[in-house]
Amino acid sequence: MARIPTAAFLVAVSLCTAAVVTRHARAQETADEPEYTYRRGADNGPERWGLLRVDWAACYWGRQQSPVDVPGGSSAPGPIRYGRLSQHYRPAPATMVNRGHDIMVRFDGDAGGLLIDGLNYRLRQMHWHSPSEHALDGRRYDLELHMLHQTDKPSNKSFAVVAQLFRIGRRGDATLRMLEPYIERIEDRRKGSAEEIDYEVDPRRPVRRSDEYYRYTGSFTTPPCTEGVVWTVATRIGHVSRHQVDLLRDAVHDHARKNARPLQDANGRAVALYYNWPLRGRGNTAATSDLN
Repeated sequence: MARIPTAAFLVAVSLCTAAVVTRHARAQETADEPEYTYRRGADNGPERWGLLRVDWAACYWGRQQSPVDVPGGSSAPGPIRYGRLSQHYRPAPATMVNRGHDIMVRFDGDAGGLLIDGLNYRLRQMHWHSPSEHALDGRRYDLELHMLHQTDKPSNKSFAVVAQLFRIGRRGDATLRMLEPYIERIEDRRKGSAEEIDYEVDPRRPVRRSDEYYRYTGSFTTPPCTEGVVWTVATRIGHVSRHQVDLLRDAVHDHARKNARPLQDANGRAVALYYNWPLRGRGNTAATSDLN
């Protein structure tokens, strides 16, 4: 049997190895490419999310999309309509997950939840957006926390989100301070990478001192942009450190360092302003105004 010359054999091996590496690199590149991005003007940017997939159509055609600019401040006019928000949170085991477009704390135990219009919503997870997605009186802030809840009963409003906005200040956020080591561990790791948190996470901390808040009906702020989400946006602005904001931005993938969806048209939706403290002669009530 004729022998293959050593040089020719080495060349063949090199070509085969290069082909395998190239295929792997292309597969890896495809796997790492995000389905959507926050880069305006990109083919998969926020203006085109609803055109990328049929099940994401609400991102483009929906009439109750989030986030929105919430107007009025604490003097929003209108009739009295609702009462206070009922929260029953508790510390629970949790896991930190790098989802590529954001950093999420997934609650693995019973973290409590909310009671809204007679429906119990269980807290499932919380995550952050920077800069803030919602605006208050036209101003967007440095960071926004979303606490996602889900009801166990069939409903056209199966999800509820509590949003807390933050500005950069000398004092950092206590919850993020405790989570910093875990955020550092999953920095820039593959989508879906997770780290189990060694202690129970207390969801009461971020919203402990929120006396007033707005409520309106909107959507998820990421695809598929599902509508019918009950949004509660705290009017009190929290404090976060520059380091904490940078840590969250560095941890996600490059396309999501600034992971705030552009403001959406309100399309005449109503917004209710709630008070968690007794107003003189009113009790626990809420005034309403319109999102225009």
